[in-house]
Amino acid sequence: MADRSDIHDRLAASLRAARKARGLSLDAAAKLSGVSRSMVSQIERGESSPTVATLWALTQALQLDFAGLLEGRPAPGIEVTRAGTAPVIQRGGVTIRILSAPESVGRHEVYELAFTQGARLTSDPHSPGCREHLTVLEGHLAVTSGEAAEQLNPGDVARYPADRPHEIAAEAAARAILIVQDS
Repeated sequence: MADRSDIHDRLAASLRAARKARGLSLDAAAKLSGVSRSMVSQIERGESSPTVATLWALTQALQLDFAGLLEGRPAPGIEVTRAGTAPVIQRGGVTIRILSAPESVGRHEVYELAFTQGARLTSDPHSPGCREHLTVLEGHLAVTSGEAAEQLNPGDVARYPADRPHEIAAEAAARAILIVQDS
């Protein structure tokens, strides 16, 4: 059996390599996993002995095979994020479920949005040239981008600049898919 420092070294190398292969910064890995940036850094340097829960959160965020983490086995050919394991953010009456792969953060992001009655998702301008594509699945939504505004019904798709203040609002419960594309 490998000694403790060998396990830490292999674990640190595997996690660091996976994060870098996906083009993620320590901050991005921390945001996706819910593990603090300092803890991610300590684990990658082999200075911390993470809990199983911490390792699980990191492997899910980095889309790694938890069981084969120390053995170096390749991940399966089909990457699956199970419904209950996708990262979720709660913001102002909106449940935001992150559907995109961790390595696509900042370039091509996909979210499922669930609005409660009267909820609003208000955003500051994103980077120049950024656009959003909003598809209403259920209910009705109002979208505003700068001075432009539209009312959307189920099945409607709105594409709009996100490099200006923008907002999605629901008078009643609604669901949508949001794709954010950075130029």
